[in-house]
Amino acid sequence: MTTVTQQSIPDRVDRLDWAALGTQLDTDGFAITPTILAEDECVALATLFDDGRFRSTIDMARHRFGDGRYRYFDHPLPDTIAQLRSSFYPHLVPIANRWAALLRGDNPTFPPRHEELLARCHDAGQLRPTPLILRYQEADWNAMHQDLYGEVFFPFQILTVLSRRGEDFEGGEFVLMEQRPRAQSRAHVLTPPRGAFVIFPTAERPNRGTNGYHRIGMRHGVSTVTAGQRTALGVIFHDAK
Repeated sequence: MTTVTQQSIPDRVDRLDWAALGTQLDTDGFAITPTILAEDECVALATLFDDGRFRSTIDMARHRFGDGRYRYFDHPLPDTIAQLRSSFYPHLVPIANRWAALLRGDNPTFPPRHEELLARCHDAGQLRPTPLILRYQEADWNAMHQDLYGEVFFPFQILTVLSRRGEDFEGGEFVLMEQRPRAQSRAHVLTPPRGAFVIFPTAERPNRGTNGYHRIGMRHGVSTVTAGQRTALGVIFHDAK
């Protein structure tokens, strides 16, 4: 039997049931993959919070973003993170372009290869990498927000929790908030398995109404960690100014 770590990251991502994940994204506005990263890979990624190369570190309380810290990786990205970024992107592009057509009537908007998206970012002055690692201690939390970083942005991003719920930490649920037009907001509170990825919208998603599709604004954050330490990895596909 082939174990997870005997498969390359691209192979693991390619083998996902992308038809089912696309249906989840269309229906719920988010999707959760099966576990992709093995425990030792999660541990290795979590250690990068102290040992990695970063372009900046953000203290959330200082900026009134919540409490906790996150760090943006610098070039060159760690190999696993670079592979996740380039492997997920081509599977998400058809969904992104379909959503763009539903919301704006646009023809295909996003290029098929991640390198082409980054070239668009660079032409717009967005040169800084955006994958980040986040660490929360007891009582830390993250305010609802969007990760846009410039005029060029990809409509999906992915997140995995590297710590063990119930052993390393308690609380700290991932929260998605739908800002529905002319209606109360709706929250989705998610507890993905360690090493699985949540795929979710960067800013908005289409929703079918009585008169066709309309846009729903999306924000995300993290509820209060009630015990222990939670470390997570966020992979954003566009670069930042």
